Amino acid sequence: QVQLMEFGGGSVQAGGSLRLSCTPSGSSKSRNIMGWFRQAPGKEREGIAAFAPSGRTTYAASVKGRFTVSEDSAKNTLYLQMNSLKPEDSGMYYCARAPIWRFTLRQEDYNAWGQGTQVTVSS
Repeated sequence: QVQLMEFGGGSVQAGGSLRLSCTPSGSSKSRNIMGWFRQAPGKEREGIAAFAPSGRTTYAASVKGRFTVSEDSAKNTLYLQMNSLKPEDSGMYYCARAPIWRFTLRQEDYNAWGQGTQVTVSS
């Protein structure tokens, strides 16, 4: 069973940048949709970016134009570059995997999740 591990969270001031990475443990020859989600305290988890093996991407309106999801297939790593961070971007960030036919930002479509990495943006 593939496990996902996120790295790169931390604390940053508003306007700053962070890059998150997600690496599956073990090898997987299957190709899947990979997504990034976040959950702020007291709020529901929301999908913010998804990446398809074709390179197709989609973003939530709240992060579009500021966040970029990408993949380094040679390193088997998914990235989330976050620029122009705002305090409301604070929360736990998760990467997740969905079957290839589910290119969505709905968490119910994803069947493997990482443990999350904390992002804190101060004003």
